[in-house]
Amino acid sequence: MNPDDALEARLLAAHENADLRGLSRLYRQAAEMAERRGDRDRAAFFLTHAWVFALDAGMAEADVHARRLRAWGRS
Repeated sequence: MNPDDALEARLLAAHENADLRGLSRLYRQAAEMAERRGDRDRAAFFLTHAWVFALDAGMAEADVHARRLRAWGRS
């Protein structure tokens, strides 16, 4: 199984279990993978999801995600 497939499977499981913290972390990981590939639009899409789930879960990482999105001009 390639890394993208494994991450997708973990994301689907986290959605099924309503694991907000896990979803935030997994979407952040997907954003980092997309950024490494040079796809900033895809990275911003995933990071926005990470931010929303972090907000819903009350995670401190939400602020980090918001700052990163603003730095990318995605506020």
